[in-house]
Amino acid sequence: MRIRSFVIAYALVLAILLFADRRPSSSREDRYSHVVDLTVSENNAIGSTTRIIAPGAVIPGTWSAGQIPPERLIAPLVVIDFGTTPVSSRKISLNDIARWEAEHGMIPQGAVVALRRTADIKPGINPLAPPAVRASGMPLPIERDAAQFLSDARYTIGFAVETGMELASDRTLARQLALHGSYVLEGTAPFTSLPATGSLIIVAPAKGKLPGALPVRVLAMVR
Repeated sequence: MRIRSFVIAYALVLAILLFADRRPSSSREDRYSHVVDLTVSENNAIGSTTRIIAPGAVIPGTWSAGQIPPERLIAPLVVIDFGTTPVSSRKISLNDIARWEAEHGMIPQGAVVALRRTADIKPGINPLAPPAVRASGMPLPIERDAAQFLSDARYTIGFAVETGMELASDRTLARQLALHGSYVLEGTAPFTSLPATGSLIIVAPAKGKLPGALPVRVLAMVR
């Protein structure tokens, strides 16, 4: 899918942000040190790609990827770690969120929450390989009440995961997210180098009304 023109627009936004970051009046706390490309290319060796699952992929008539308002595509990014043994037995809970906020402070309003898996590497699998190699078609690793809390109390607008997703495995959760206008980024590059908080995410889907999970460009500006 061609997304070049839309990516160019976001590249301009990124350039403006970086230019503003270098102004003498900018405080040190507002500066970003580097950009991390979280996109897995469609032409990579394993054939996987980073995709966006928009609300319209779950509930027809709601936003498709290309209809998501631009202000929901540039947002604070936070990373919550969780472990799994076995792979599919662990999900982010309300207690996990409470512990995260006790350590890092309140999750920013209108953020994208990245769920970083920490203990799912199987023997014989290269730990540096894209996570899509290690797991695909998995349910979103967050409990319904935790997702509801993030949507209602923190106005979370999206979730990002390193693996492929199968939202249909929990239709209640999928509809819950779609009704809040939340999207899911699946199959991203590893979140290894991202701090728990302080980053900014830029999501660049192509404009249009195509349904389903579509390829997307994802960048993270890191302090």
